[in-house]
Amino acid sequence: MLPSEHRLRRRQDFSIAVKRGRRAGRPLLVVHLSRDGVLAGAAGALSDSSPHVAEGLPPARAGFVVSKAVGPAVVRNLVKRRLRHLVGARLSRLPAGSLVVVRALPPAAAASYLELEHDLDAALRRLLRAEPSGGAPTGAGR
Repeated sequence: MLPSEHRLRRRQDFSIAVKRGRRAGRPLLVVHLSRDGVLAGAAGALSDSSPHVAEGLPPARAGFVVSKAVGPAVVRNLVKRRLRHLVGARLSRLPAGSLVVVRALPPAAAASYLELEHDLDAALRRLLRAEPSGGAPTGAGR
């Protein structure tokens, strides 16, 4: 399970990641990454005594969207648990203050843990090698 300081909870944080962030789509999931989390007041969610606030930046935070299109509740919860575990192990690679939203697509219901891991890693690689801002838009250069 993700520690509470690494979880997205507020609708505003999800909106910032989806609307202002970059997107990488894969067959099983779509990952949105925004480095604007600090600008949106995300730092206010942490106390000054938190060990993650080294330079005034909060840690990377993640949220998950698994709709009913993925399947019944048991399947959705299984997908969410797998994604939480996978993202939790990768949060240290993300820039401090970044917001990540992982949206599971319907094929994720039948995917194995390794398939989800492959798609997540590929999406994060694509987002992290992209220019933070002012660079080419996602998908340019194809």
